[in-house]
Amino acid sequence: MILVNLDVVMAQRKIGLTELAEQVDLTMANLSILKNNKAKAIRFSTLEAICKALNCQPGEILEYVSDEEER
Repeated sequence: MILVNLDVVMAQRKIGLTELAEQVDLTMANLSILKNNKAKAIRFSTLEAICKALNCQPGEILEYVSDEEER
């Protein structure tokens, strides 16, 4: 399973949902889906824009957790 740690990175960078949504040109609803780990996919262009806005690497946002670890 892939976990999205966007909320953690946003908190570390002290940036809110509204500000990030404006910077990456996403709706707050779509960014919220991503932030709350409800997304099924993400475009590389979106991931790139988020990384640029948060000054981070994709690995800081995305994390692989095996099914055994999840339990």
